Amino acid sequence: MTMNDWTGVFLALVAVIGMVATYVLVFRPSNKEQFEAQGRMILDDDDPVKLGDKR
Repeated sequence: MTMNDWTGVFLALVAVIGMVATYVLVFRPSNKEQFEAQGRMILDDDDPVKLGDKR
């Protein structure tokens, strides 16, 4: 195998390991509330911005 082949194998393994780590973090039940809160964050309107307000 050439150096290009080994580089491709290495990068593919890094990508797979990164995806598995991301899936584990996202689908862990203990993180569910945090992700739910982040999903609702854009819908929360606790501090409305009034038109004409200068900050």
